[in-house]
Amino acid sequence: MPDFKVPLKDYSFLFNDVLDMQSKYQHVKGGDQATPDMLDAIFSEAAKFSETELAPLYQSGDQGCTWDDGVVTTPAGFKEAYAKFIEAGWTSLTGSPEMGGQGLPSSISIAINEMLTTANWAWAMYPGLSEGAVATLEDHGTDEQKQAYLTKLVSGVWSGTMCLTEPHCGTDLGQLKTKAVPNDDGSYKINGTKIFISAGEHDLTENIVHIVLAKLPDAPKGTKGISLFIIPKFLPAADGSAGERNGVRCGSIEHKMGIHGNGTAMLNFDDATGFLIGEPHDGLNAMFTYMNVARIGTASQGSAAAERSFQGASKYARERLAMRSLSGVKNPDGPADPIIAHPDVRRMLLTQRAIAEGGRAMVTYASQFADLYVGGETEGVREAAENRLGFCTPILKGFITEQGVVAANHGVQVFGGHGYIQEWGMEQILRDSRIATLYEGTTGIQALDLVGRKVLMDRFKQLKIFTGEMLSFAAESLPWRKGSKGNRKQAWTVAKLAVKWRLLGYRLAMQGKKNPDAVGAGSVDFLMFSGYAYMAFMWAKMSSVAQAQLDAGEGDSKFLQEKLHTAEFFFERMLPQADVHAKTIGANLGSVMAMPTDYFDAS
Repeated sequence: MPDFKVPLKDYSFLFNDVLDMQSKYQHVKGGDQATPDMLDAIFSEAAKFSETELAPLYQSGDQGCTWDDGVVTTPAGFKEAYAKFIEAGWTSLTGSPEMGGQGLPSSISIAINEMLTTANWAWAMYPGLSEGAVATLEDHGTDEQKQAYLTKLVSGVWSGTMCLTEPHCGTDLGQLKTKAVPNDDGSYKINGTKIFISAGEHDLTENIVHIVLAKLPDAPKGTKGISLFIIPKFLPAADGSAGERNGVRCGSIEHKMGIHGNGTAMLNFDDATGFLIGEPHDGLNAMFTYMNVARIGTASQGSAAAERSFQGASKYARERLAMRSLSGVKNPDGPADPIIAHPDVRRMLLTQRAIAEGGRAMVTYASQFADLYVGGETEGVREAAENRLGFCTPILKGFITEQGVVAANHGVQVFGGHGYIQEWGMEQILRDSRIATLYEGTTGIQALDLVGRKVLMDRFKQLKIFTGEMLSFAAESLPWRKGSKGNRKQAWTVAKLAVKWRLLGYRLAMQGKKNPDAVGAGSVDFLMFSGYAYMAFMWAKMSSVAQAQLDAGEGDSKFLQEKLHTAEFFFERMLPQADVHAKTIGANLGSVMAMPTDYFDAS
């Protein structure tokens, strides 16, 4: 596999020029520390760690974790890399200063997580999952719980997990069977089994803090009866260290399609001691804090897959010789032309690039709301940011992860038969990328969340706010004498997309009134249209800034021209797919639901 290089110029372009994160940091707790010089230094050091420590372990880590009587050992080099990671203070970057953190805005950590994931997906999940545990305890934990766990989690000495899924239920958490019985000392006795627990057991940290959903004896039926608990692998001792072993054991690890370097565990809780987080029967609400953090991270995994696959495929395409170009010989001194001269190869490479850079912009745009949600100046600002982030999250998670699979598949295709062979590493990226569309809620679940909770139940409020921002941007670029012809065309397209997005939401609402199944049938197409509209908005913004800098004689002209070319490709060659999804939303419901169930029996 070719060496991985973090696209530092792209991060700088997004943070400093396109989204002007510096001005936004002035209104965020800890933002005054995030000066341009500090940001450049942090990103440069994170890039160095990603490239030198993690990327070399990517393929070797695919050999996977091993399980032996409940003990899980990570691949060679993982533990040493993690020790260097926490020694350098990376886990404490955005943690609360009161708990030993540096208090920097969340957006910085989100960007760094993408770098780490691109370098080594399976490894990056270990510290990434801990961030969700930290966020949950900061928002919902008692002072005593924060003192017992947060300092260790923020430092990275301990790690965290999220334990939702059980053998018989995942999405439908109302069916979960894990029980919590009160003890006399205020703790709880937990019994049950959780499966598919990423980083559920490993040898990187001295303790693992599990955030677990369970039901109390008096729990109401369904999701309203779910509570949330802290269940550490080792109970904290009086001096704060990992003390007595708790009643949680790893029964096995899964043999998976990808991310072999991350131990996906089945955890058995046998009279485990747990501690209630928040109020009884309010666990799902508290867990959403964890899930929102995780889903943003998962969205960036789609961009990471696209970036890693693009870097590998573009190098190969420039070196691999095969046939002559249709438009004339490009390599007269060789027996054939490099395959990058062929239009279809360029199509695949440009698609990868558009997904990687467009997805990165989408996540960075949303990360400003994550900053405000955590560190906004007033409760009103924090609430508004939470709602904005909530709207963006299912689109990010559903759309970018699906596009990441597309990009990774293109990477294999560019290599041809060599892409199918393990030694090149391209098939590993494809295998790894597939999980991102599944965990933290499948694409179908994200679509139902978007349509049901974030559009219909919200009465289109957040949709109107987002599309209103798109229309405002378009209005600034549409006057005849402002901007280039290409920018005006893109702005006009963004305006039309905003209007159409609203109309599709209204159409789906009307269809749902007639038949609720119409919402389910059209939800994924609505999500995908939303993703294309969102990405188009980002590409138009990037294109506009790139053109303005070129006109002013500023910036790196090669980098800026690359942006303009990729933007044009996205609008001309990728965005038309949005029309397919729009048309499908209004298609005949009978074609989906009319066939009798027994007709699906293949026997």
